[in-house]
Amino acid sequence: MSAAGENGKEPGLEPSLSDQAYEAIRSDILTCVLRPGDAISEATLVGRYGVGKAPVRAALSRLRQEGLVSASPRRSYVVAPITLRDVQELYALRLILEPATARLAAGKVDARRLEKLDAICRKGYTPGDPASTLRFLAANREFHLQVAESGGNQRFVRLLAQILDETTRVMHIGLALRNRNAEMQHEHHALLDALQRNDGEAAARIAEQQVAASRDMVLSGLLGSDALLDQPLA
Repeated sequence: MSAAGENGKEPGLEPSLSDQAYEAIRSDILTCVLRPGDAISEATLVGRYGVGKAPVRAALSRLRQEGLVSASPRRSYVVAPITLRDVQELYALRLILEPATARLAAGKVDARRLEKLDAICRKGYTPGDPASTLRFLAANREFHLQVAESGGNQRFVRLLAQILDETTRVMHIGLALRNRNAEMQHEHHALLDALQRNDGEAAARIAEQQVAASRDMVLSGLLGSDALLDQPLA
């Protein structure tokens, strides 16, 4: 990512209380600790995160703008549900962006940096263990953003970062229903090989295959869960 960081903060600056509350709540939403459809209140969040009402209110305002929560009566909020339409739209965007960024990045990547991120991913995750799944998805996210960064189009990078954040929630759900450790590790290796060979068309093709496989994993896992068939996906 760029020197200013993912959220536009200058490195070394202490985040404000509202920033801290925002990052903590947002992280718990993206990792489904706060599950899609959960009702939350300012008072509950104040107690949960140990900050005052004003920082929580400011954080919720930002999260509303991002579409991650919606307001309901009596100062309560609802974590945005996940629908099949959300899954389809997110992956449709990824199928456009990621092959394009891979094609641009061919021959330009920092292979050592990508290998380090791939090594973290190769350690895998333990299904049902939120901490290991979070580490895995964070490294996977950074791997793909580093590829996009290498291509040099910063608008691609910013847009992909937003889409990958939103995809994190559905990935958490999908990985809980199906273990895809081995497949994702192979995909990284194949993509990195094509990028190092300066083969943009192969890199784009592999990126497209990876996104499609991830989409199919999430959809098959969700559709195979009886508990989710007649309600918003969570």
